[in-house]
Amino acid sequence: MSTWDTDERTALRASVRRFAEAEIVPNLGAWEAAGALPLELHRKAARAGLLGVGFPESAGGQGGTPIDTWVIAEELIQAGGSSGLVAALFTHGIGLPHLIEAGDPALIEKVAKPVLAGERIVSLAVTEPDGGSDVAGLTTRAVRDGDEYVVTGAKLYITSATRADFFTVAVRTGGDGAGGISLLLLERGMPGLTVSAPLQKMGWLCSDTAELTSDGVRVPVGNLIGTENEGFYAIMGQFAAERLSLAVQAYATAQRCLDLTLAWVRERKTFGRPLSSRQVVQHRVAEMARQTDVARTYTRAVIDDWQAGEDVFRQVAMAKNTAVAACDFVVDNAVQLFGGMGYMRETEVERHYRDSRILGIGGGTNEIMTEIVAKLLLA
Repeated sequence: MSTWDTDERTALRASVRRFAEAEIVPNLGAWEAAGALPLELHRKAARAGLLGVGFPESAGGQGGTPIDTWVIAEELIQAGGSSGLVAALFTHGIGLPHLIEAGDPALIEKVAKPVLAGERIVSLAVTEPDGGSDVAGLTTRAVRDGDEYVVTGAKLYITSATRADFFTVAVRTGGDGAGGISLLLLERGMPGLTVSAPLQKMGWLCSDTAELTSDGVRVPVGNLIGTENEGFYAIMGQFAAERLSLAVQAYATAQRCLDLTLAWVRERKTFGRPLSSRQVVQHRVAEMARQTDVARTYTRAVIDDWQAGEDVFRQVAMAKNTAVAACDFVVDNAVQLFGGMGYMRETEVERHYRDSRILGIGGGTNEIMTEIVAKLLLA
């Protein structure tokens, strides 16, 4: 039995599937049309014991490890949800860890507990209009003025920003480079803080995304997350989890599309025979299965090593690219084998096709992942 298939995690999967089938699958199309999830879904997920998994009970969570959170993500997608749904419902997976790790009791009480209860939403704001993966080059400035910081700058592509109550924001409090970056908690309603209208995206349609603009926003010093000028290292410390999460979403999406395709080719007939009787189709689905299995096996092995405390920074980058490549291959072939039906919005593989495109961009692009691997191999 692997760490991913213990009795407890098998029970967790069953619970997630029931939740997905009852609360998510019937409503996902409407949420995509609306461009956002309702807050009530966060409350329901909290009541179901899912929202706080992976977070300590002292912060309002249900306990567990990152593997438990990824079991949830796997099952949500494989039960008929989507990576966009995971991104929107579990935005706190990237918005909260820095705050909880910093351990400020006041901020945990104010932010973490209501977020994990499904009553509030928190976003992470790092990316800027002029830079994404170059975190050390960010330009949003926070200048100390007595007991406050004055924040000026813009953040772009911020997940759940139009619904968020809190924002974990990367700002420059010191000099140039990595050593001058801090994390501040900004709050909706602070004078000078503006959230744009929802950005119109190719995929992740149920996950709202917006630009965040700070024009002289005054933030109490008590909203500093962690130690001043050490925010870059806190961000880097969470990148492995974010990248592994995207890898899990990628192979889970591939598995879902493989399952849908296998059912389709058995049922769909052409020239009097099912598609599954055609050798070209048989070989295509065999390759879809191979790439999916390789991505899942490798990603889970890296996660197990990461959880054991091993240095797997290079392997994390490799896992993300491996899973994303497998997902790209599988979703493309799923749409192809579904034919004209695969191009229709009513078909689930169409949603996965457009949703999957962001997985090779978010959390560090494919090219950045390859650069990391090369540098570490040649160091």
